[in-house]
Amino acid sequence: MGRILSIDYGRKRVGIAVSDPLKIIATGLTTVHSKDIFEFLRDYLDNEEVETIVVGYPKDLKNNDAESMRFVKPFIKKLHKTFPDTEIDIYDERFTSKLAKIAMIEGGLKKKDRQNKALIDKLSAVIILQSYMDYRKFKEK
Repeated sequence: MGRILSIDYGRKRVGIAVSDPLKIIATGLTTVHSKDIFEFLRDYLDNEEVETIVVGYPKDLKNNDAESMRFVKPFIKKLHKTFPDTEIDIYDERFTSKLAKIAMIEGGLKKKDRQNKALIDKLSAVIILQSYMDYRKFKEK
């Protein structure tokens, strides 16, 4: 039984989260520089069973592709080519950065810690993954 791995892709940093093997809980894994993401994923997939990779799909409030899609689409295409045996899915990532910031405030993090963009990216990946897993459970009912 494989895990689900989620990616919050950005031009500079990539937030990564992973599920437990039962696909119940999303946990922040790390943040890597975008130039290192494929090396990281190769290493991770060599050591862990991952059945699905979920990539955050940036949309605007009118449900159109956000400006950042010009970077995300080529990334998704390369992901399909590099890992053809792994299911690749996309999931709406609207408001994940804002929700991550709210979670940090509610979690009691100091202002300096809340300005850590790598932490925001990792938490965004957790939110994408948990929302995706909840959606899949709801869809199965």
